[in-house]
Amino acid sequence: MDQFLKVGVISSTHGIRGEVKVFPTTDSLNRFKKLKDVMVSFRGENIPLEVEGVKFFKQFAILKFKDIDSINDVEKYKGMDLLVDRKNAVKLEKNEYFKADLLGLKAISDDEQYKGVLDDILETGANDVYVIKLEDGRELLLPAIKECVLDVDLENATLKFHLMDGLL
Repeated sequence: MDQFLKVGVISSTHGIRGEVKVFPTTDSLNRFKKLKDVMVSFRGENIPLEVEGVKFFKQFAILKFKDIDSINDVEKYKGMDLLVDRKNAVKLEKNEYFKADLLGLKAISDDEQYKGVLDDILETGANDVYVIKLEDGRELLLPAIKECVLDVDLENATLKFHLMDGLL
């Protein structure tokens, strides 16, 4: 498991006083209200930054970092990932997982046969859809519902599923 989780991408600067516009990659824009310490992934290095202020504009979070007071100081971070340490991540409910932890899980059918790897997660209005890259190169689109996803075992890196009629 990765130590850091991506919560957004710095899309652009905002104004001239060192603020940045962040496109969230987290389910809740409100999670930025409590955000204090972040990392910016910059040239292969994680740069720690302290959040001084947060406001919102449309689907973006506007962040102000402590000791960064000029557009020139923050412009270099455009396009960079915004990360949080796992200890600062939002608390998950039972049967909730971080997408970063699910990607790469071995997909095992309910008859205990290895089928492939969880390759991507599509967000739809009703529920997520897991894209499983099958051994033969095809993709299985598996709805992330309890009738299909029987068990997620992060410790053993497996996802056990039931293939409903018509899905393959």
